[in-house]
Amino acid sequence: MRFIKIFTISALSLAIGFLGCTTDKKAEAPKQERIEKNLVPAKAEVKGQNFLVQFNDLKVSMTVDTASKEIVDTPSLRGNIKITNQTKGLLDIQAITIEYLDEAGKPIAYKPTEKMTKVYPFWKTLKPEETADGNLDTTIPANAVKAKTLSKIQVDLVYVPSPLSRDTLILSEKVE
Repeated sequence: MRFIKIFTISALSLAIGFLGCTTDKKAEAPKQERIEKNLVPAKAEVKGQNFLVQFNDLKVSMTVDTASKEIVDTPSLRGNIKITNQTKGLLDIQAITIEYLDEAGKPIAYKPTEKMTKVYPFWKTLKPEETADGNLDTTIPANAVKAKTLSKIQVDLVYVPSPLSRDTLILSEKVE
């Protein structure tokens, strides 16, 4: 009987402790929010000597502190890219490099704390008149977005031109 009283008092104490100690926490507003801004124009088409390059759905995505409205991390540029080979030979595309320019045509610098991704690998071999589609995902300097200094985007295609020849090498190996 004595153990039953001790057990009952212990159980009631625990129940009151768990249920009586709940505090009402108000839901806090998020301290950061993800914002997307469209580039104007959202579609662009550039014709070079060997390529026709089309960009569409270009958007800048960034995380902003809701209180100070400051950009928290490095913004990213996302969109779709379509490259068409306009030569009579094969073109082996290696990468796309991107540079952001201001009104004077000078590159917009990244802050030392920002992550910089200016090269986008694009490993495709295009036959004449063939088209390759891809998704663009690079960073853009916060100054280009915040100060609205972006005027132009310079795109460089890194490729190996035709005549492209490939050698196949076979190694005689085995695991022992």
